[in-house]
Amino acid sequence: MAEPPAGESHCGYVAVLGAPNAGKSTLINQLVGQKVTIVTPKAQTTRFRIMAVAIEGAAELIFVDTPGIFQPKRRLDRAMVAAAWSGAGDADIVLLLVDAARGLDADVRRILEGLTGQERPIVLVLNKVDAVARPKLLGLSAELNALRSFHATFMISALTGDGVADLKRAVAAMLPAGPWLYPEDQLADISERLLAAEITREQVFLKLHDELPYASLVETERWEDRSDGSVRIEQVIYVAKDSQKPIVLGRGGRTVKAIGAGARAELERILDRRVHLFLFVKVREHWGDDPEHYRMMGLDYPR
Repeated sequence: MAEPPAGESHCGYVAVLGAPNAGKSTLINQLVGQKVTIVTPKAQTTRFRIMAVAIEGAAELIFVDTPGIFQPKRRLDRAMVAAAWSGAGDADIVLLLVDAARGLDADVRRILEGLTGQERPIVLVLNKVDAVARPKLLGLSAELNALRSFHATFMISALTGDGVADLKRAVAAMLPAGPWLYPEDQLADISERLLAAEITREQVFLKLHDELPYASLVETERWEDRSDGSVRIEQVIYVAKDSQKPIVLGRGGRTVKAIGAGARAELERILDRRVHLFLFVKVREHWGDDPEHYRMMGLDYPR
């Protein structure tokens, strides 16, 4: 059972909405103080909702890291966008995260339209402000506030952490009174098996860049806690075509070894234990149309 400090406690859900690559996962990790969701330079990295827990005084903030909202084309796209809007619908507060360098584009306008009629507090958060001149920032803030009334506006850099503490304190002060829902030492609702798969998928993105765009899936098939305190993890990287398998493997297996080395180092840092990671690459055509994969990711299967 969660144990907040003596006195009145506060707790609530805070959905972080934004266009792809606006910096949502980076912001969540900054707010929590530890990596709980993967981050890559590629858009649409986050595929499902992750609940991340942060404490600020007597307030427990449950942040909902959602997939980026964009114009969906594939079945997986539709499931991701639906998950994002579902996360916003269940939240007490919505943070609209906008890439200040990108400004008011079609994706941001689409999100603003979707938020029309929302009565819950919506906070505008301009991100990546370290890359934008102040006059442009002020102009973008004025332009967005002219389109709808925000509860407040913050300017931050999720990457450096600049302004994030002020945002966290302000959001905590907005939460309703109520008991904490998670133990203080629980940082996220994602299982270790799923987090491990996500860490490896992050490395697939980072090592392959645009060579394998969104055609891969990682599943943790075996997790064995060993008597010496280490863990043996066996994972499968699924690709959609035979021609994609050599891309992941690389010449002489170099690429998949690099993916494994990067994932292993990150997992050892997060799990604080030795990790024995074994990766296998298999072809599974049309995995994006398999309802079972959507269930494993916590997504509804769009018909």
